[in-house]
Amino acid sequence: MAINELRAISTFVTAAELGSLRKTAAALNISPQAASQALAQLEQHLNLRLFHRTTRSMALTDEGRRFLEEAQPSLVGLQRALRSAKRAKDEIAGPLRIVGPRSTFQPVLWPLIDEFCQRHPGVVPDVQLEDRVGNWVEDRVDVGFRLGLSPHEGLIARRLLPVQLIVCASPAYLKAHGAPETIAALQSHRCSVFRNPGTGQVVPWRLKSGNDEVQQPVVPTICTNDEMLELRAVLAGRVLGQLAGLTAAPYIRAKQLVPLLVDHIPDRYSYFVYYGSRNAQPARARAFIELALERLVNNTEYVLSMKELRAAARGARAMPS
Repeated sequence: MAINELRAISTFVTAAELGSLRKTAAALNISPQAASQALAQLEQHLNLRLFHRTTRSMALTDEGRRFLEEAQPSLVGLQRALRSAKRAKDEIAGPLRIVGPRSTFQPVLWPLIDEFCQRHPGVVPDVQLEDRVGNWVEDRVDVGFRLGLSPHEGLIARRLLPVQLIVCASPAYLKAHGAPETIAALQSHRCSVFRNPGTGQVVPWRLKSGNDEVQQPVVPTICTNDEMLELRAVLAGRVLGQLAGLTAAPYIRAKQLVPLLVDHIPDRYSYFVYYGSRNAQPARARAFIELALERLVNNTEYVLSMKELRAAARGARAMPS
């Protein structure tokens, strides 16, 4: 007969402490018959008699007393560990391992972490930003952010907001070089090209053409793996750049950048938050995910409407070529 050793030992220790099967059963929320059966199974499993029992009383044998001395400290330690683990799971405190892309996402992530830590000062964020997609288990991730769907099987992904890839120019560039009116016209313009820091590969410009997405070759005037340097080059009027909407939105709204070819912005990309379990998460991870969803899902601060884009693009037509 199979034996649940942990339950049997717990029943034995409780019975030794209380000296009564009825009290033991009540303490463990089981029937007296179940308590008696657990003790009988343990004695059979050990091939030892642990109690002298009558219908009215029970007392430890010498072997039972020795077994109690060995088992009780370990059982108390195990029960303490179980309580501690449950308390840690329910407590919004402790380390929180967060991963995400280095490119484009920093302006979104810092306000989120800042607000979360003000709410829960006991949490210690451990944030790793890089553009490679790492291994969820090896990296010990609690919460991750990625562009596109998570590539890891068995993870839960929740959509946050679309990623707009917007061709942008500064007013200074438009005054000097004019604006491209078509996708093909980009080949005659000075352009920036982004090199993915994770793979080392040049990221092609992606544009919408009808219902399809096309990769548009451009002649690079500058190539970099740093999004902020690329942004500075575009703001300085040296090049056109295809920038993420998260990066470009505040500069477009401030009229420091002008969106171009707005009808060709691809619409298939999104940011997602992902995590490993709906139910077994620590409370700190669950609270951070809830805040991310609350603050980021379709947040208009980071996404330009088509109405905004077209109004801003009209500024390009006013620039002399």
